[in-house]
Amino acid sequence: MGNAAGSMEQSPGKEAKAQAPGSGLPAKQPAPPKQPMPSEGELEERFSRVLNSMNLPPDKMKLLSQYDNEKKWDLVCDQERVQVKNPPSAYIQKLKSYLETGGVSRKVTPDWSTALFKRRVQESTQVLRELEISLRTNYIGWVQEFLNEENKGLDVLLEYLAFAQCSVTYDMESTDNGSPGSDKGKPLDRSVEDLTKSNSSSPTQGSSKARHLTVRLNPTHSRKALRNSRIVSQKDDVHVCIMCLRAIMNYQSGFSLVMNHPACVNEITLSLNNKNPRTKALVLELLAAVCLVRGGHDIILAAFDNFKEVCGEKNRFEKLMEYFRNEDSNIDFMVACMQFINIVVHSVENMNFRVFLQYEFTHLGLDEYLERLRHTESDRLQVQIQAYLDNIFDVGALLEETETKNAVLEHMEDLQEQVAQLTEKLQDSENESMAKIAELEKQLNQARRELEMLRDQLSESASPKLEELEDKGLVRILRGPEGDVAIEIVPVVIETPIIPVVTIEASASTSTAASSVKVKKTIQTKFRMPIFNWVALKPNQINGTVFNDLNDEKILEELDMNDFEEHFKTKAQGPSLDIGALKTKATQKAPCKVTLIESNRAKNLAITLRKGGFSIDSICKAIQTYDLQTLSLDFLELLERFLPTEYELLQIRKYEKEQRPLDELSDEDQFMIKFSKLPRLAERMNVMTFLGNFSDTAQRLMPQLHSIIAASMSIKSSTKLRNILEIVLAFGNYLNSSKRGAAYGFRLQSLDALLEMKSTDRKQTLLHYMVRVINDKYPELTGFHTELHFLDKAGTVSLDSMLQDVRSLQQGMELTRKEFMRQDDSQVLKDFLKANTEVMEKLQTDGKTAKEAYELVVEYFGENPKTTPPTMFFPTFMRFIKAYKQAEQDIEMWKKQEAAAKEAESNPPSNENQSGQKSPVQKAKRQQMDMLAELKKRQMVKEPLIYEGKDGAIEDIITGLRNNPYRRADITRCSGKKRSSGQTLQVTSDISL
Repeated sequence: MGNAAGSMEQSPGKEAKAQAPGSGLPAKQPAPPKQPMPSEGELEERFSRVLNSMNLPPDKMKLLSQYDNEKKWDLVCDQERVQVKNPPSAYIQKLKSYLETGGVSRKVTPDWSTALFKRRVQESTQVLRELEISLRTNYIGWVQEFLNEENKGLDVLLEYLAFAQCSVTYDMESTDNGSPGSDKGKPLDRSVEDLTKSNSSSPTQGSSKARHLTVRLNPTHSRKALRNSRIVSQKDDVHVCIMCLRAIMNYQSGFSLVMNHPACVNEITLSLNNKNPRTKALVLELLAAVCLVRGGHDIILAAFDNFKEVCGEKNRFEKLMEYFRNEDSNIDFMVACMQFINIVVHSVENMNFRVFLQYEFTHLGLDEYLERLRHTESDRLQVQIQAYLDNIFDVGALLEETETKNAVLEHMEDLQEQVAQLTEKLQDSENESMAKIAELEKQLNQARRELEMLRDQLSESASPKLEELEDKGLVRILRGPEGDVAIEIVPVVIETPIIPVVTIEASASTSTAASSVKVKKTIQTKFRMPIFNWVALKPNQINGTVFNDLNDEKILEELDMNDFEEHFKTKAQGPSLDIGALKTKATQKAPCKVTLIESNRAKNLAITLRKGGFSIDSICKAIQTYDLQTLSLDFLELLERFLPTEYELLQIRKYEKEQRPLDELSDEDQFMIKFSKLPRLAERMNVMTFLGNFSDTAQRLMPQLHSIIAASMSIKSSTKLRNILEIVLAFGNYLNSSKRGAAYGFRLQSLDALLEMKSTDRKQTLLHYMVRVINDKYPELTGFHTELHFLDKAGTVSLDSMLQDVRSLQQGMELTRKEFMRQDDSQVLKDFLKANTEVMEKLQTDGKTAKEAYELVVEYFGENPKTTPPTMFFPTFMRFIKAYKQAEQDIEMWKKQEAAAKEAESNPPSNENQSGQKSPVQKAKRQQMDMLAELKKRQMVKEPLIYEGKDGAIEDIITGLRNNPYRRADITRCSGKKRSSGQTLQVTSDISL
């Protein structure tokens, strides 16, 4: 890694150890011992120089600057120890000496020249290795000096790389064009061309800078230089040169220099012609990393266009595919080659370009070759092949999916239309159901009233007969201290025993009903219990309410309250919610007042008439005949704003009195005159608006009225709900009576507090415990909510607004009747009254019934109808029902968990050490975990790596690609070439270069 932190970890003698005698470079001196700390001023000066040479980001520099003096001195000493003694110029001079006519003087004999050059090749390889170590481990300042304008180390390194490889290019040209001595090809006379001109038909978009065609041979190269180049190419010089370039590219400044160089990437790409597969693998790894850098893909394609021209390929990537087929004995090269092909094809965003690149390799036989490699034994190669197949952009499948999608969209439109129709039918059915239930509730309510009247009549007639029987000694009336009445029959033979039996029952019920409220006893609990935060009702507040008939003491006698105390006895408990905070805010209607400035009135009238598109006469005629077919409701509402004012009528009379011509007036003024001449204009306009809105308003109000009636009457008549409240009252009194006294009822908002009180172990609420009790002791109450109808609908209705709308309709109907009486020849008014009078009467009746039913049910539960609107009353029960159902689900889930735990305890897993196999439960759990891990792995978004302008990026990309093959984040379909087993292979980073 090319950073200062990495260089600080190197041992002082590492590079000296890598040097060999005869390299021509001065040997490194051993590291000196640590010197004593200098003065503070000198320390700061040397520390600043070290920080500047390390090329660290500002945040890291700020962190190091906060070190104490001891750490700063250690850092200075460590950095000075790793600084090499050989300057960049020493390496550059050596490389230049090898490039001068092959590095051998012309005065020596050819045999001595060849022998001497072979020895110098050994030295050059060692020099390059030392240079690579220095570029990789030295501080940034050393690398920058190597690359600066004075030394131009990158150009020298590239020139040596070209020299080391030129014999390979020459041999290929000779093979294609004839023998080296022939004049057929004349490769030495080729000129340098601009890539954009020679490859104008290339599909690439081109780099932002012109990439020049790199030609290895030029007229200055001699046959002797070619011979020496062959000797160099047989060594590791090309490989180490690429390693040097990779080290340079790992620095931000070095990477930018390589990317902007007109021939650097071309030279790296041409190094694929090397005979060593290890070198080719190194080159392909580096090129793949460059592809994933922003702008790098275009540069790589331009380099392969250059490769095509230099090497005489008919098609781009031809030699690459040839090497891929022939080097099948070297797995490292094949893995690197497959990785490069995957990235160069699939890392582009343009879909058309991506398909074109796929076809390039398909045309070169890649698909057939991958089919042959399907059974390769190398897991690393399988992973790269599978990644390529996963990324394949299947155009045929896309077209098929598009056709399928269009068919699905058409089908979805049909389904949406059907859903709309079914929704409309459902709404109609629901409205009909509400109407029927409301009617049945009204009938049931009337039947109950009649039954009460019969009971009262029977009681009145039975009381004298009962006293008469007591006087005759046939019955004995026993009165208790608390007002209870009991009737005992005297054992005397009576000829007509029917009458006493009937009168006994009636008298008993009558006497019981007349009894006063019984004083409740204070309950002393075994443990100290928490306070239940409800709003209790006093005895004088429950008269005529549901709580008047509740007997919570009987409930407490039937339940095991010791168990309740064990679960809810006082311990550290969190604060309960403030019930008083649940008060609803009074709704305030924003004033809606329309004001028209008189100066703009004519302009607004002109706009309104223009929107309507009617003539003045047609408008007036439609108003006279109540023609709603001609004038729409929206236009009528706009016209109502322009009813003539008193001032305007005065001006019209004045104008007519003066007998001035109408032609002199504007269209708006003429309209206002004719408009004002219509008799009872305001009344007609109001009637027309009423006629147009009546049907919609009636259809809107009727379901609202029915929902209020059905919800109110079903709540009031529900026996199960009354018994549920009796149980709540019993638990509340058990908790509070010893501290606050017994309560005789409670406000409905107290039902919310059932969720706030937690048990001692905090695992359940008071509502959970009550549900358990109801399920065990009173199972007939579990479905209490089925007796309550349309609470959700009624909870959204504003009763006052609804009744006001009914009154407005009634006023409109009266106004319409008056108009009809004045103009009885109007068929429109006659037909309307005939069709809608009965509807209006039903609305009035249902409005009165809804108001009475709601007020009765609210008072029945101890609330005030004036301060408790339906939007507050009904949602209280809805919240309680929802919480009750959730508690039932929780209890059911807990039961299943307890049963599973008991089953696990009774059936312990078999000993894996004895059988050597896991239990079925363990296997299933393991398979689930593996499947989840696999799904997470597939869902991981692998975005293309983008160069972030920091040191070490290239090494990070190369390392990342070794660990995880490149897969696009937008893979949505399979190509049909994926492995049927679906096995995911893991890749290891053990490629040796």
